[in-house]
Amino acid sequence: MNFMSIFDGYSSAMIALKKNGIEPENYFSSEVDEYAKKVSSANFPEIKQIGAVENIDTRKLPNIDILAGGSPCQGFSYAGKQLNFNDPRSALFFEFVRILKKVKPRYFLLENVKMKHEYQDIITEHLGVRPIEINSALVSAQNRSRLYWTNIPNISQPVDKGLTIKDVVKSDRDCCFSSAGRDTNKIRRLRAKTLKSSCLTARYYKGVKSDGAPFIYFGDKEKGSVFDYSEKSDYRMLTPIECELLQTVPKNYTNHVSNTQRYKMLGNGWTVDVIAHIFKNLET
Repeated sequence: MNFMSIFDGYSSAMIALKKNGIEPENYFSSEVDEYAKKVSSANFPEIKQIGAVENIDTRKLPNIDILAGGSPCQGFSYAGKQLNFNDPRSALFFEFVRILKKVKPRYFLLENVKMKHEYQDIITEHLGVRPIEINSALVSAQNRSRLYWTNIPNISQPVDKGLTIKDVVKSDRDCCFSSAGRDTNKIRRLRAKTLKSSCLTARYYKGVKSDGAPFIYFGDKEKGSVFDYSEKSDYRMLTPIECELLQTVPKNYTNHVSNTQRYKMLGNGWTVDVIAHIFKNLET
């Protein structure tokens, strides 16, 4: 079976395949981020890197059985400017369509963020299938709703594993702890600022710093404390391993690059167990 992943990131699709006992004969990866490619190659040296999607010559490829990808979402995201297809990053969706028409795979999968229905309808028109919305909260400890367009048959909602942030986050004694002081107003200001964007958000916390690094908050009266701290709580950054667990990625899978790059690629990546759930219905 030949698998092709464009906008491949750190090859989370390969992890999902292997969770289902699927060993592709060839895994072709189209990715331009050098850090993500380094992580992919370190974990799966057999992956064949084929460069930027715009430069792919499909005539040089064997028959492709499965095509998957999560085209850049910045032009569609409610957290962004919603420039839709006028944003050159989201316009890369049409490269997915080009490859799809050229290689004619048996199955395809496209992932993207929730967006206005008028944008969804354009994607649906080109792919010929309507999306299914799946929230990563069913298989992980984070709220992360995404749309999946696929012709893989009989896709249903995953069974809710009932995971919470307590299943992921370690005690502050097990990692570096950075205090914001005992100023409740400071905590609230940080929350207000960071809630504008979302990288990895869980049931018992929300927020990321302006540089993309996620934070966890303790002592939230409305949502309940994760750990037993006073109401004037401290905060700390999530560790890279905690972010991996939220994305159901194996521990230390991304530890081949700096923490900054780990946070970035995990925030942009797929929740592996959602993809593994979808791949259960593949007939290989």
